[in-house]
Amino acid sequence: MTVDVPPGLPLVLGALLAPLVPRLLRPAWLLLVPAAGLAHVVRMSLAFVAPWESWQVEMLGHTLTLVRVDRLSLVFGIIFHIAALLSAIYALHVREASHHVAGLSYAGAAVGAVFAGDLVTLFVWWELTAVASAFLVWQSGTPRALAAGTRNIVIQIISGVLLLAGAAILASRTGSIAFGRIGLDAPGGVLILAAFGIKCAFPLMHNWLQDAYPESTPHGTVYLSAFTTKLAVYALARGFPGTEMLIWVGAAMTALPIFYAVIENDLRRVLAYSLNNQLGFMVVGVGLGTEMALNGTAAHAFCHILYKALLFMSMGAVLHRTGTCNGTDLGGLYKSMPWTAAFCVVGAASISGFPLFSGFVSKSLILTATADNHRTVVWFVLLFASAGVFHHSGIKIPYFAFFGHDSGKRCPEAPPNMLAAMAVAAAACIGLGCWPRPLYAILPYAVEYAPYTAAHVVTQLQLLAFSALAFGVLMRTGLYPPEQRALNLDFDWIYRWLGPRLARWTIVPALAAIGRVQPAVGRDLAAAFLGEPGPDGRVRPPAGWSASTAVLVAVLALFVYLLIDYWRG
Repeated sequence: MTVDVPPGLPLVLGALLAPLVPRLLRPAWLLLVPAAGLAHVVRMSLAFVAPWESWQVEMLGHTLTLVRVDRLSLVFGIIFHIAALLSAIYALHVREASHHVAGLSYAGAAVGAVFAGDLVTLFVWWELTAVASAFLVWQSGTPRALAAGTRNIVIQIISGVLLLAGAAILASRTGSIAFGRIGLDAPGGVLILAAFGIKCAFPLMHNWLQDAYPESTPHGTVYLSAFTTKLAVYALARGFPGTEMLIWVGAAMTALPIFYAVIENDLRRVLAYSLNNQLGFMVVGVGLGTEMALNGTAAHAFCHILYKALLFMSMGAVLHRTGTCNGTDLGGLYKSMPWTAAFCVVGAASISGFPLFSGFVSKSLILTATADNHRTVVWFVLLFASAGVFHHSGIKIPYFAFFGHDSGKRCPEAPPNMLAAMAVAAAACIGLGCWPRPLYAILPYAVEYAPYTAAHVVTQLQLLAFSALAFGVLMRTGLYPPEQRALNLDFDWIYRWLGPRLARWTIVPALAAIGRVQPAVGRDLAAAFLGEPGPDGRVRPPAGWSASTAVLVAVLALFVYLLIDYWRG
């Protein structure tokens, strides 16, 4: 079967045409574009019999495969379109066309990347997600948002540069740019994994997420929560299934953010940390690499996009109506925003893994796969992380925003379009939790799994009960970290404070001194490392250098340039 239109392209073209649509018709256009894209992907899913490729183009001696369709790409393609539609509904009241252009372009780029059959096509879509996500952060227009968006795009472009370098090395050594299983042993595999790890917010690479997402608009954060990191999860599942290292990376991702989320005052930043926590479960599934584990990764990504969007929607509605998301400034909002509070509780129950909610039917796949692989230590870490996420997202978010002490704030309920988007997301969370078979039917491998067994349900309810008891005891005894206005230092202190100062004290003066002594030093260094232009004007690597070595040196030079330029700014 061939695909008449590459998935993702309708979203991008629809985004670019949105400013030209008359304002009265624009809401209909913004709903029609993702709905049409969703119908297109669902049609492909219904017609799916075996994997196929289409839209192949010959370029520079390689075959670019713009569209590769299989069960893994279809499940991510479907949920990405659903997320785009929900985000569009949530943002319908926004008048600025630039917001909708950035949001739909961002969604379209993620969809295009999911169906990319080669690393070069993936790179193009990969970088478009970076640019569009930065514009979503910048939409806030505040100095903090401008700075966070700039840091975000620098880090995302570094990820793209590493991806391109890894692809170039792989192509030079193997002659192939196909985007399939890569593995760490492949030429350039380490660079490609690093590129995916940055976008997936691996430990020590994660702070761009907590830095950028809470600074976006209420509507922009909903878009942001759905695509970048889940695209990285898809890329890991495609390129590195069964990589042992990922099991331990994922376990660390589930546990470490809990401690920061508990002490964080900004509730959208709490959700950003819990996003890291949930990504860890998916990364563990990729690392295990079994059919059940990869099914669990895909299912959890599907459910996570819905309940995380719902939680960000509820906090976005609070921010929209009150102007703040700080726990110290909120409380008692259930009186003014009862529907938003109810939808938030649904999202909290889903992320916590309550039976009859979506998180239960997806997370249990990964936990079962971990136990079946006799990974006892990892299983206990995931169990601890499950209890922790109930603390900071299942209890803390709704408690401090809507219940707890009464802040005295009285405001209107969220706008109708926001409530509609939250209602659809909440219905999906409950529907998938009560009836998971439609989700299981579209997973990459056949599913023979029953989530609702006595052992699964009792174990999860015991975990949630003890976690709730611990929260109650800590609150009653005053041992629970109080909500307070404070700056919590994370690893981003290295590159946001220490790094720029070290650069200004050392690297920047050194470069300035070199420039004064020898203005042509840049040209000379380029010739020494990358070679002189030949008679035909093409630059060839120095003698003894392979093409992959030259590419790696050029990438490292660009990497250093990006850091210096960022620090100087």
